[in-house]
Amino acid sequence: MLIESRPVTNPEIAALVTAQQRELRQADGGLDGQVTRTHDDIRYLAVVVDGRAVACGGLQSVDAATGEVKRMYVRPAYRGRGIARQLLAALEELAFREGHSVVCLETGTYLPAAIGLYTSAGYDRIPVYGEYVDNPYSVCFAKRLPVAA
Repeated sequence: MLIESRPVTNPEIAALVTAQQRELRQADGGLDGQVTRTHDDIRYLAVVVDGRAVACGGLQSVDAATGEVKRMYVRPAYRGRGIARQLLAALEELAFREGHSVVCLETGTYLPAAIGLYTSAGYDRIPVYGEYVDNPYSVCFAKRLPVAA
C-alpha cells in the first residue's frame, strides 16, 4: 500500500469522489438539504494498492491554523483493512506540514462508521460550522495536532 499526493484533476481521484458522492446519496436516502459543493483547492491523497487508487481523502485550508478533511472514501472491497485510519493519519501529517494546528471535518449523522473512525482517532465533536450550518444532518469534529518539538 502506498499513499501519494494526486492533483484534483487526476481521473482516479475524480472516480473515487464520484463513487463517494453516489454512496452518500444512497446512505442519506435523498435527504433534503444535502448539497455537495466542489472545491478546487483541495490537496488529495490517494491510497494505491496494486497500482490502483482504492481510497482518497483531501485537505483544504480553512485558515492558517485550520485544515479541513474532505472527501474521505475507501472503495467497499477495501474496507476493514485499516486503510481509512492510515489515510486519516496521512492527512493529519499533511496538515501539520502545511502549518495547521487543528484539523476539522464534517460527516453525516447517518454515517456511524465514519463517526466511529473519527472519534476513535481522537476527534472531538464541535458545533457545526461554515457551509454546514444549515444542514440538519451534519455533524462536525476537530482534533488539535501535536506541537512540533
